[in-house]
Amino acid sequence: MSTDKQGTRILARTFFNQLRASGYTPMQIIGIATELLDMVTEDIKGVDKNVAQATAEARPDFRQEA
Repeated sequence: MSTDKQGTRILARTFFNQLRASGYTPMQIIGIATELLDMVTEDIKGVDKNVAQATAEARPDFRQEA
């Protein structure tokens, strides 16, 4: 297992354990995880939009295909 993957797993386990120790239920933790995924998804969409906009500005002749 790579160091990055181990670090991610350790961080997730620590976060989970802290939430459980604070009294969060498994369903509440799923809700938190869902919110985190939504935030990451929105962030990625923003990055993709910024890349497309920068490309269009840098190369006006560039046509982006869907």
